[in-house]
Amino acid sequence: MRAIEYHAPSSLKETTALLAEKGQSARMFAGGTDMIPQLNAGLWKVDHVVDVKQVPETNVIAYTHDKGLVLGSSVPCHIIYNNQAVLRNYSGLIDSVSMIGGIQIQGRATLGGNMCNGAPSADGIPPLIVMNAVCVIAGPSGARRVPADQFCTGPRKTVLESGEFLVHFEIPAPKPNSGTHYLRFIPRNEMDIAIAGVGAGVELDSTNSKIVSARIALASVAPTPLLAKEAGESLEGGEVSPEAIENAALLAKEASRPINDMRGTVKQRKHLVYVLTKRALNGAINRAKGE
Repeated sequence: MRAIEYHAPSSLKETTALLAEKGQSARMFAGGTDMIPQLNAGLWKVDHVVDVKQVPETNVIAYTHDKGLVLGSSVPCHIIYNNQAVLRNYSGLIDSVSMIGGIQIQGRATLGGNMCNGAPSADGIPPLIVMNAVCVIAGPSGARRVPADQFCTGPRKTVLESGEFLVHFEIPAPKPNSGTHYLRFIPRNEMDIAIAGVGAGVELDSTNSKIVSARIALASVAPTPLLAKEAGESLEGGEVSPEAIENAALLAKEASRPINDMRGTVKQRKHLVYVLTKRALNGAINRAKGE
């Protein structure tokens, strides 16, 4: 059995100093629902674990109509999907946090941990990408901001450097006539890892007949959660139509870079991206119309 020292800093300064001092011998966590099983499996060999749940800035959940949502990296899923401002304004986020693990896991699991774990299959990341979320990072040199679609750099790899940790997300307030939706495909009904997942976000014009802007993000079909940029851009300025959605789904399918593994094949995953993109776009459009 490996002895590991537990730390629970209570401030940003204390956390960054501790992480910088311990370096590669330390791993941080918020909920621990990913890291603890990984430690048990021997994926990480560390001497220190740093619990950031005691840092006040990581527990913020605050919404304003002009600035949008500030969501701390340590806020657990069950707090997010029970928050009335999030329920009213960020339906795609509700889709994802309500399907991460089971109820017990949702009592601990966090979107910050989901992001920092860097898994390509993370359900929480595609909605953050389509909503243009920004990750606010604290470190020895101060704070810096990284768009959600640039945070993960490879399987279980992120932009975080020595002494840095994710403090909170900044998510813009939704524009009028906009909607988001997240879907995934899993072999079982719940508590499974996605074979493929798709998040979609759209903004419609005042008549709900044209698409002003659109973003599509994919999970489980590339080394990182992936922004399908061309697929989203193909919809912008065009009519809301089955043909436009079909074309965007084909472009998303083309953008995906899946692998064969025990959960699915390349062919299956690409087909799922195509199907889920159409469904997610239709869901986002319906929500943008207020349906």
